[in-house]
Amino acid sequence: MRILAVAQNTFRESVRDKVLYVLLLFAGVVIIGSKAVGWISIGQDIKIIKDLSLAGMSVFGALIAIFVGTNLVYKEIDKRTIYTIIAQPLHRYEFVIGKYLGLSLLIFGVVVLMSIISAIYIVILGGDINHWYFIASFLVFMKLLLVTALAVLFSTLSSPILGAIIVFCFYVFGHSTGVLIDLPPNFEGTWSKPLLQALYYILPNFSNFDIRSEVVNGVPVSYLYVIYTIVYAILYSVFFIYLAVLMFQRKDV
Repeated sequence: MRILAVAQNTFRESVRDKVLYVLLLFAGVVIIGSKAVGWISIGQDIKIIKDLSLAGMSVFGALIAIFVGTNLVYKEIDKRTIYTIIAQPLHRYEFVIGKYLGLSLLIFGVVVLMSIISAIYIVILGGDINHWYFIASFLVFMKLLLVTALAVLFSTLSSPILGAIIVFCFYVFGHSTGVLIDLPPNFEGTWSKPLLQALYYILPNFSNFDIRSEVVNGVPVSYLYVIYTIVYAILYSVFFIYLAVLMFQRKDV
């Protein structure tokens, strides 16, 4: 119940964050404005709208998770409200988990809202929507849960600006980890090749969650792959939140 109380309070605070509405406004502009991009390719406008809508959920959802998430713990420390909180019968791990769950609930609401709006928009324009569009949206949400866990971790380690930069770099780099395994021949026999390949297996691969090209073009996706991706996100998220709990427990506040 203590974790739920922290989660509810975090959700209410996050909803009042002005950054959230600015990013949602830009996301809406991208979704509605995707029709203009669709005019460039005759007969492909619906595909482009679907593609940009799913991409918009991913990018703007990640920005919300990063900018709000990296402020969660730091804000309590900076305003000295953390002393009042930890003076209560509340364990530090409950505080961190509650913060994460509260922001995750906000991210879920954002993804659901953007999914419904984009789906209605596509149907109005004459396109068709099947269950795979919403499965792709759900995988975007799972990716954002991982990004949120990273943001909460760095919220316990650094300032919001530095944390946001680091998590954003993780997000960008996580979409291109394939370059670590597909190395050119001149890396053969060097010490950097095993190091880069090890990073490929250690760092979270965000491109695993991206099935929008398959969904847009009607290419079938295995349900086993969807389940694997969900488990992949849960395991990494639990690991990052575990690290966040460890870091916060050692923090001198």
